[in-house]
Amino acid sequence: MKKIQNNFIAVLLLAGAIMTFTQCSKENIASTSNQAVPAMKVSSADAELNGIDESETGTAAGTVNPMYSCINSFPVEPLSDDEINAINTMREEELLAKDIYTSMYALYHMPVFNNISKSENQHTGAIKVLMDKYDLPDIAANHVTGVFVNPDIQNLYNTLLAQGTVSLNGGLTVGATIEDLDIQDLVNHIANDVDNADILFVFNELERGSRNHLRSFYKLLKIRGITYVPQFITVEYFEEIINSPHEIGSGCPN
Repeated sequence: MKKIQNNFIAVLLLAGAIMTFTQCSKENIASTSNQAVPAMKVSSADAELNGIDESETGTAAGTVNPMYSCINSFPVEPLSDDEINAINTMREEELLAKDIYTSMYALYHMPVFNNISKSENQHTGAIKVLMDKYDLPDIAANHVTGVFVNPDIQNLYNTLLAQGTVSLNGGLTVGATIEDLDIQDLVNHIANDVDNADILFVFNELERGSRNHLRSFYKLLKIRGITYVPQFITVEYFEEIINSPHEIGSGCPN
């Protein structure tokens, strides 16, 4: 009986030690969870797979994205109706992407969705800088997630969200589809609708970002045994994008 009592006491002491260690570990984690963690350098391959674009997401908290300042360094030029329509369309199209990726990250917790949603926030922010510069009313003022003024964008959002919630593969395919469409719309606007230097700068930067995002989604789908086929851009341009390396922003040309 004495041996059993001694063993029982030993077990209690061991359990107490484990609980103390666990509590201390939790406290240590809690005490460091809110501390700033130095940014880690990532390879181009890792950046691509995770949808990281340092020129878009690497802006320090509380500072202005350099692209925004660059926009205002260009001269103010007269706006055509086509340019105004292009700005309005891309403002909501970039918000659609951000909203979809935010929902996909909440559902699947895959870093690519979180990282690219941050980039899309930078994209739509750049469009807002253009709107402010030209005193254009913001079509997305007081934007509510998933609600859009443009009925075509609203219908597209509803369709893509439904497709993306079916499975992770569906979500990644929706990501590739959004970037495919973004690139095509930007290419068309650049070629046919826009000649102001500041708008061209923003749209070219957005297209570069979308090419990086498309590379990310394509490679993640390929890893999962799925081949994405372009629905909007030409096969030739698609092949050129996926077979070229991750791009870094060139900075302000002025």
